Amino acid sequence: MAETSAEPKIARRGLMLVLSSPSGAGKTTLSRALLRSDKDISLSISYTTRKRRPSEVDGQDYHFVDDEAFQALVAKHGFLEHATVFGNRYGTPAAEVEEMLAAGKDVLFDVDWQGTQQLKKKARADLATVFILPPSIASLESRLKTRAQDSAEVVAERMKRAQDEISHWNEYDYVVVNQDVDTCLAEITAILAAERLRRPRRVGMEGFVQGLGQ
Repeated sequence: MAETSAEPKIARRGLMLVLSSPSGAGKTTLSRALLRSDKDISLSISYTTRKRRPSEVDGQDYHFVDDEAFQALVAKHGFLEHATVFGNRYGTPAAEVEEMLAAGKDVLFDVDWQGTQQLKKKARADLATVFILPPSIASLESRLKTRAQDSAEVVAERMKRAQDEISHWNEYDYVVVNQDVDTCLAEITAILAAERLRRPRRVGMEGFVQGLGQ
């Protein structure tokens, strides 16, 4: 009878999975779906000076702070990345993320291309970056209008910015098209699974292999 045993636990450093897209391409929907389906990844909670939307919870979606508090954190080098988008400031807390990575926990980032570039400069080895494209510009505009969270003026501004954001698609490790949420989620899940198996992240592999030779 063949011998069976539990799969060995090999220590791994966590990874930073970045999802970026123009507004309305489904980044937030996909992020939430991934968090529901995979309990081994947690959302990085950014700080922002943007006003809280009715559906958002402080400390769960963002840490909502005023500009003075945000600037104080910038001065203390408290952010891995920070950027100003549509007149609002966003930043990723450095200490919290490093603690999670060192403990082998994966962190999901919902940031734009500017934030991604800053993360690359500080933590490229820990990153896996994914850019999400809409199936068409018409569908992008339709999603923004259907969302009904922003004024017509803001929607128009976001549409103007979309082309610039899309122009950065080739700076990412992976690119997916969100024609269908379930299909797109499956593709992102496959990317995450592969990135977790990258040799440099499996910091306990050397000890495991040495054990095989004994």
